[in-house]
Amino acid sequence: MTGITHGVPRDRIPQTSAGVHLIASPSEYIPDGIYLDLSRSLGRRVHLKCEGLNLTGSVKVKAAVEMVDSAERSALLRPGGRIVESSSGSLGVALAMISADRGYDFTCVTDNRCNERNLRLMRVYGANVVVIDEPDPVEGLLGARLRYVADLCAREPDVLWLNQYANDSNWIAHYKTTGPSIANACPDAEMVFIGAGTTGTLTGCARYLKQVGHPAKIIGVDSTGSVTFGGPPGPRHIPGLGTGRRPEIVDESVIDEIIMVPEEDAIRMCRTMAARGYLFGGSTGTVLAGMMHRISMERADMPVVAISPDFGERYLDSIYDDEWVKDRFDLGGGTAQITRRRVAVPVADGQGVI
Repeated sequence: MTGITHGVPRDRIPQTSAGVHLIASPSEYIPDGIYLDLSRSLGRRVHLKCEGLNLTGSVKVKAAVEMVDSAERSALLRPGGRIVESSSGSLGVALAMISADRGYDFTCVTDNRCNERNLRLMRVYGANVVVIDEPDPVEGLLGARLRYVADLCAREPDVLWLNQYANDSNWIAHYKTTGPSIANACPDAEMVFIGAGTTGTLTGCARYLKQVGHPAKIIGVDSTGSVTFGGPPGPRHIPGLGTGRRPEIVDESVIDEIIMVPEEDAIRMCRTMAARGYLFGGSTGTVLAGMMHRISMERADMPVVAISPDFGERYLDSIYDDEWVKDRFDLGGGTAQITRRRVAVPVADGQGVI
């Protein structure tokens, strides 16, 4: 693909001489132009956009910064204020770091799927961490987390719930940054694969790419058992992608296809890539598994982009641990069924998008 650039955009990080980058806050370091060429590893023209190179280790720092900045601009969040958020881990770490830097009191409501390293990171930053063990009968662990948040806000009205599931700043963060980066770096990409959690990354990137007329099909990748796109609920063990309730910010009108990937396939992909020198997180493994399934139907030289939300060092005790995997999955039964469906995308501005 043409247009690939490396390093940090100059408008994101103050410059000093000789290429040295000087930052005054940990949330200022958000590299947005790092792509891995996986052609040699995968045998396909794949550029993987790496979002885990910032100081929180995941793509979630973009949404966290935008949501906090927006709350500050609107005076919903004032110096010394209190924040609460429901998170499976990565957004919680990002908000814990930002809160420590800006002097906010932060409570993260997570559940027992959150890995131990993320729990420890949040606590080291000074966050209050609540771990939910009992799922809601209908909406699962996420529903139980949200009920706890709602009860906390009712009891203590000075607490601000950022609400990543309905907060437009979540997708706006990626409309401003991730989408333009892909458009500029990979103008000839024919497909872009993006994981779906809250759908902030997916919705923001897709809206930007569709608006500027980028030719790529937008492929959302979700975990089997997630209900985001109308599938039946099911057990999920890997945090990051998938939800137990449909996020309010999801916008299927800008998504061309949805691929549902069983967690077994995500684990297989993560371990395959580790054997080739790349240690990725579970969300990245899910995206790559769905991507490889989908592009196997296309010509071998088709250029594609995929987004990697984070790396795998925080999953050493889960998806890279043989006993953890053995207790939850049967990886000896062959590849599980990856399902794909097209989304009816409306015609916009006189141009068809499918």
